[in-house]
Amino acid sequence: MTRASRTSLGLAVCAAAVMSVASVARAETPPAFATLPAEVQALYLGVEETIQPSAYDNFGPVKQPWKWCHSESYQGNPWRVSVTHELERLVGLYKEKGWISDFEMSDSNGDTGQQIAQIRAFIDKKCSIITSFAGSSTALNEVIEAAFKAGIPFVTGSGAVTSPYAINVDSNFVKFGYDVAKGVIDGIGGKGNVLRIEGIAGSPLVAQQRVGADKAFAEAPEVKVVRDVNGNWSPNVTKTVTLQVLATTPQPIAGVWTSGSESRIVAEAFKQAGRPIPVVSGSISGDALGFWKDNQDTFRFTGGALMPSWTAQTLFRVGVRVLEGQQPKLNILMIPVPAVNPDELGKWHRECMTKDAVSIFPVAPQDPMPEALMDAYFAKPAHTALFDYAQTPDPCAK
Repeated sequence: MTRASRTSLGLAVCAAAVMSVASVARAETPPAFATLPAEVQALYLGVEETIQPSAYDNFGPVKQPWKWCHSESYQGNPWRVSVTHELERLVGLYKEKGWISDFEMSDSNGDTGQQIAQIRAFIDKKCSIITSFAGSSTALNEVIEAAFKAGIPFVTGSGAVTSPYAINVDSNFVKFGYDVAKGVIDGIGGKGNVLRIEGIAGSPLVAQQRVGADKAFAEAPEVKVVRDVNGNWSPNVTKTVTLQVLATTPQPIAGVWTSGSESRIVAEAFKQAGRPIPVVSGSISGDALGFWKDNQDTFRFTGGALMPSWTAQTLFRVGVRVLEGQQPKLNILMIPVPAVNPDELGKWHRECMTKDAVSIFPVAPQDPMPEALMDAYFAKPAHTALFDYAQTPDPCAK
């Protein structure tokens, strides 16, 4: 099957399955959806029924300087830490101009109740905006509404919530889960056992990716998912659960589906257990590229590039635009996920990327969501001041 065919199938994930992820669904897309360019509309294929009108379509500009507050649900892996560092860098550019007065961050460490309490504290502190990596797609809805009623925009990154009072800066993770699974299926020749290692239980991303992966595996009757475990997108947890599976699962495992940045960890766990390294999926990372460089004959990777720098950048840029009163048209602003094909790893590898480079993540040569394309999401668009994708920090810089 060609990559184009796989993409078309991935985009056609059934809407009924997606409905289980979103508690609010619409029979028809909002009229504003029709104003988006065709290439942007294509990012929503298969998940159209989750789209709602924006609650901020009449939101006016907020006077500067802004107090920027960021609610994290988990900082236990290098990817999330890298996101935070880039967000802090971007906020720093605005602080130097006097456009942002303060930046405050909270981390609930996987405790949804604590995240809700921390967000309520942000509301009491009269933050100008709350950006967030939500620990649940539904549990924060009440406090998100409270922020909205207090005049505080709530903007999520990397995992949508179902509240109509949020702006979600997201990607089509149903499609991503499907495409990653298809990559594994193709890589193992359409037959064999697969281990699925998911992220943090309860995360919106996990729910969305599972819908897509389930769809792909259902289309491959000779592929069997022998175990489902949670690696929390954490190297230590992923290694532990992988070794546990290998110790209790004697049958051969031909492929591993995972969406995080732990593909090198998975490969090393198989090697440590004396098992053949399977086809491993995920989001490309510096240590995976380093492991590939040293093991090109045995390490087979398929997946995408969920880059932390770019995730922080899109979250920040949308947040700034909302504060400026640019009025987003929809509740979910979809961002494309660049594919990383098995035969293209050499294009992503840099000399600083060794198998120990767990905190180094590649940067795409071009912005996956250029400012001109992002303009389409807003009724009153204007490019993000001071933002220059070319200034993204070099992953190899000390």
